Amino acid sequence: MGVGAVVFDGERVLLVKRANEPFRGWWSLPGGIVETGELLKDAVRRELHEETGLEVEPLNIVEVFESIRPTYHFVVVDFLCRLTGGQLRAGSDAAGAQWFPLHELPEHLTAGAAEVIGKAAAVR
Repeated sequence: MGVGAVVFDGERVLLVKRANEPFRGWWSLPGGIVETGELLKDAVRRELHEETGLEVEPLNIVEVFESIRPTYHFVVVDFLCRLTGGQLRAGSDAAGAQWFPLHELPEHLTAGAAEVIGKAAAVR
């Protein structure tokens, strides 16, 4: 199971460029794998800090995304988060971290990310 974070700064959204497969080089919502025994909100805080250097407060679930392949079934719970601190930087598992205007999302954006961003923008 994984978690993702939708973080806004005004009319901009935070995205990370994936450094690893799958989808290396594509932009995506920051997030990652939930560790055994870890609460989902704690996983969001940890993953976001590891990937971007930023600190957040998870507010509510925006989407539950399922990726079903022939060899696995992976579930990602995406949270709307409020930025609380930190300095933006790309962590070791991100090739980049950047704010994008909502109306100018990058071309190579992972499947479903634009829809999740739209849902989060509507409820923030």
